[in-house]
Parts: sequence; structure tokens; C-alpha cells
Amino acid sequence: MVSVSLLTDAEQIRFTLTGEFRTPKGRIVPPGRYRATPHPAGIELRDAQDRLVGIAATFSLSPMNPAMAVFTLEDVPIGKGFHWEQKATQSYAGTLTIRASPSISEASGRLTVINEIPAETYLKSVISSEMSARAPVEFLKAHAVISRSWLLANLARRANEGESPPPPSEREAPETPEPEIRRWTNRTTHREFDVCADDHCQRYYGLSPVTSDAAMAAVAETHGQVLTFHGHVCDARFSKCCGGATEDYRSAWEDRDVPYLRGGRFDGVEWPANFPHPLTIEAHAVTWIMGFPPAYCHMTNSRELDDLLPEIDRPTRDFFRWERTLEQEELQALVKGRLGLDLGAIRRLEPLERGASSRLVRLRLVGERRSVVVGKELEIRRVLSWTCLYSSAFVVFPEDVRWGIPRRFRLRGAGWGHGVGLCQIGAAIMAQQGRTYREILAHYYAPAEIALAYT
Repeated sequence: MVSVSLLTDAEQIRFTLTGEFRTPKGRIVPPGRYRATPHPAGIELRDAQDRLVGIAATFSLSPMNPAMAVFTLEDVPIGKGFHWEQKATQSYAGTLTIRASPSISEASGRLTVINEIPAETYLKSVISSEMSARAPVEFLKAHAVISRSWLLANLARRANEGESPPPPSEREAPETPEPEIRRWTNRTTHREFDVCADDHCQRYYGLSPVTSDAAMAAVAETHGQVLTFHGHVCDARFSKCCGGATEDYRSAWEDRDVPYLRGGRFDGVEWPANFPHPLTIEAHAVTWIMGFPPAYCHMTNSRELDDLLPEIDRPTRDFFRWERTLEQEELQALVKGRLGLDLGAIRRLEPLERGASSRLVRLRLVGERRSVVVGKELEIRRVLSWTCLYSSAFVVFPEDVRWGIPRRFRLRGAGWGHGVGLCQIGAAIMAQQGRTYREILAHYYAPAEIALAYT
């Protein structure tokens, strides 16, 4: 079983029960629409006629008939902090639990919704939420294995955190003329539940994405299979589009090497001769980003993309190579809003360090008043966008420079996401071309191997 957080820090919860549910004490809660709000004693639950159903520290509702009963939750956030951010109404199987959010700072007086569900059922939704359930079955099988691996590795890490503290997620140099800010997001910070339902963990959008028998078959046919390395289940990371080459684990998270999450793997058959590497060299990175290597993830057929991408991702078409323009005023506001620093007019954006896929790991922002160095890849993406740049693999072109100050900066970029591990678009194309899920996993995660974690 896995507990998934669907909502956190909500002022109220609106949901509908289809079928009968039961509390731990055996009370039957009939089908209908309900509203939960914070109460001094915990949570107050009322029905559609505003009649009091009950007040309790926690409400946990289990379906009387798990095969038929579902609950539908309103205003579920999707893609928080990214360019596809929105809210949706989602339906779920399993147990619905509503509890008070941890009473710290602004979370006090808010509610959290948790869904408890069998792990294999959870995976059917994950692989259909991350990509389309209409994607090739061998791709869906590969995704089932890595999503199961990530889940079990994450649960194991959480269990061990009591023995050794998790690695830091932020390092900031003392106040100097040029501070260096290095931030990244750990995936093991959840305490009240196993995993969240959004991109911070793995997408889990409930029942609606599971629209094909292929998704259910992919999970069933790989039941219990995981990737392992040296006897441990792999922390199998993945992203939407690597841009043609995978990235090192250390470029996105803590400073350590993970052999099966090694960067610099070409997302194709053989590294193209007209693109020099390694891409950690600035001149090589520029050639790479400005070019179009024949990678699996260089996908342009719109009709085929609709069969591969979930609905939420279909509006995004320029993921392999993209372009963004930052006006001077907007960039200054971003730096102040994201970092709390007033650099004055920004003179230059200087690449200091790139990873194996050409993604920037350290970027210097030089202003009139002072400068700052920012890392790692996600922090760079956040500082340069109110949502989040597609990736940190980009080349900067100052435009309309007057007295050393550009009026705008044009960014030419590559890929969508951190680029570590499996490239979802590339892997789906490999499956379209007839590769098996074992071949796909070997391409992205060697020397990891497939093993059976449970039966």
C-alpha cells in the first residue's frame, strides 16, 4: 500500500462519494457531495445540504466495494510552479483520509488529503499520467519498472532517514560581494505521507488517465519488477525530454555520482560525428544546443505526439529546441523576487559550469551593483522564469546593448526537464521503433539490472 498526498494546506475540501464508504468505527457514509473545513477539534464535515456529518481529528473513509466506489476531489493542483500549472477535478479509488496539516507557520488551520491505494494500482495511474496510456506498451512497461523502482527506493530512504539525516538541499556562501546560491529539491522530505501526486514526486492523476488496456497490462506484466544496482533498488529518475543527451545525477541533486544515472548518454543509436563532446566544454555545448542532433527525442510529428503525451503536456511542442526572450526589467524583477537581491541592471549572464548534457549547473548573473552565482539546474530555471524554464541547457544572446547593458536577453535552449535517467519522449520513440522495455531500460540505466522485488 502507498499513501499519496493529493492536497495540502487547503482551506476547505470539496469532494463527492460515488458508492458507500465506511469510517474505521464502521459508520456508513452514503454517496453524495461533502465539504470539510478546519475545526478547533480537527475537521468538520458537512453534506450538500450543509448538515453536520461529524467532527473528528481525522476523517478516514474506505470504500465498501473497492471495485465500484470512488471519490472525486475538486481543485486538485497540477504542475505547481511549472508552465502547465492548473487545477482539476480528479477521481480516485482507495481510501480517502482528511487530516489537519502540520501546525507550522502558514499551514496552521489547513487540511491535507491523502489517498491510500495498492502500489500496483497507483502505478497504473502514474504511467498514464506521466505519459499517455495510448503510448506503446513496451514504453509503458519500461515506465512501470522505473516508477515502481523510484517508489520503493523512496520508501526505503524515508525509512532510513531516522538513522542518517538527508543531504542538505541548500548551500549558500556567506555574504560577500558575490554570493553563491546552490539549491535543489530533495524528494524525500515528506513525513505525513509516502509520496505527493505531482511532478515533485511522480504524477498521479487518479483514474481518468487510465484509458487503455495497455497501461493495465504493462503494470501486470512487470508486476514486482524493479531496477537494481549492487543489490539495492534504483532511484530511477526520469524527465520529459533530455534534448539529445542525458544529464548526471549530481547536476540536479547532491554532489555524488550514481553510476546508473550517468550523464552524457546520447539519446540515439550512436553519437553524431558532427557534434563534438563532452558537452561540459562551452564551445561544444553551444554547437549542441544550436544544432539538431538525430536523437530519439527529436520528435516533430504532431499526430504521433498526441498519442504519446498526456493531455496536459500536448500544448508544449517546442521541447527539443526552444527559445525565450527576457526583457531587462523582467529579469531584474525575477532576480529580486526569486533571490531577494537587487543587482541593478543586468549586464551579463555568464555560464560557469555545465553538466554532461550541456545543462548549466552554475550561472553567474552580473549586475551594475553586484553579481551572484546561482545553481543547481532547477534553481537556474526558476530564477530566469516566473514559472520555470524548460531546462537549464541554454545559450544566452544579449540584444540591443547600450552602454554595456542589454535591453533583453534571448535564450536558445534544449530539452524539457532535468535530463537525468530516462528521457520519456526518447523512450517512447524507441518503443515505436520496436525496442523492448528491457532494451529501453538498458539504454538509459546501464549497468542497472531488472530484478523481482515482490511477487
